[in-house]
Amino acid sequence: MPELRKDPIHGRWVIISTERGRRPSDFVTEERRSAGGFCPLCEGNEDRTPPEILAFRTNGTPPNSPGWTLRVVPNKFPALRVEGDLGREGEGIYDKMNGIGAHEVVIETPRHSETLATLPLKGVESVLWAYRSRIADLRGDQRLRYVLVFKNHGVSAGASLEHSHSQIIALPIVPRRVAEEIEGAKTYFQYKDRCVFCDIIRQELQQKKRIVSENRSFISVAPFASRFPFETWILPKIHYPSFEHMESSLYGEAAQILSDTLQRMNRVLNDPPYNYIIHTSSFLELENDHYHWHLEIMPKLTKVAGFEWGTGFYINPTPPEEAAAYMREVR
Repeated sequence: MPELRKDPIHGRWVIISTERGRRPSDFVTEERRSAGGFCPLCEGNEDRTPPEILAFRTNGTPPNSPGWTLRVVPNKFPALRVEGDLGREGEGIYDKMNGIGAHEVVIETPRHSETLATLPLKGVESVLWAYRSRIADLRGDQRLRYVLVFKNHGVSAGASLEHSHSQIIALPIVPRRVAEEIEGAKTYFQYKDRCVFCDIIRQELQQKKRIVSENRSFISVAPFASRFPFETWILPKIHYPSFEHMESSLYGEAAQILSDTLQRMNRVLNDPPYNYIIHTSSFLELENDHYHWHLEIMPKLTKVAGFEWGTGFYINPTPPEEAAAYMREVR
């Protein structure tokens, strides 16, 4: 029987429809693009990208040359630009401002055929350290209020290049969806004097029905009100409001559980396209008791269509308990 489930953070309702297709084999995804042709992100093509902002290099190789394991470069076609001022102004009843911000590309590996799921653990950890470094640097720009870190893997997830990469966009405002999530967490805290994410972690560790993977410091879980089949969240067990403010020793463990979760997803769903997003506190509230950073992974297995857009409901054909069991039990 279908269930209505309410997300305790957003107050958003989700339909868990058990009558619809729900097994991993029921989801057909497009094949990844072939590795043929020219790729501007491959090692040796450094002159085809803007100059690097950050790079992890070996043997003292010079900037913008081969010899790197990870590079961060400005996006060649940025959604926002660093130069200029905000220029806030009104136009009748409308408000507007200049498109000030930053748009960067994290090139996660010099090798075209590698993905984040197949990278060595040290390589995944380097990606997380790059995120941390760039967020901390962008935080120093007084015009900015929020940094969004996200990854599009696969054509249907929005990746325009096959080479494994993720993106960082710094914004002069806190996006509405982020603000709503933070406000939901704040409301929960005001009512119960506890962090909703910490409560979710405690309950999932007790029930063990939706856990995908865990280590000493992190948990990977199919959320109770999953919007999408095999949606998975990664959360630190200790309360940290901001991704970049974790203890340094924890980024290795975060890399381990991210790598393990993506590998499980690959084996169950045959390397599906997916998006992941790091949810972290805004620059206005870096330290607080109500919000808890986490990473959300959303495989692109179903399409959001008219009903979802018209109502705000999501129809998820795979109960999260079953999705977690598939991923937990895979070898």
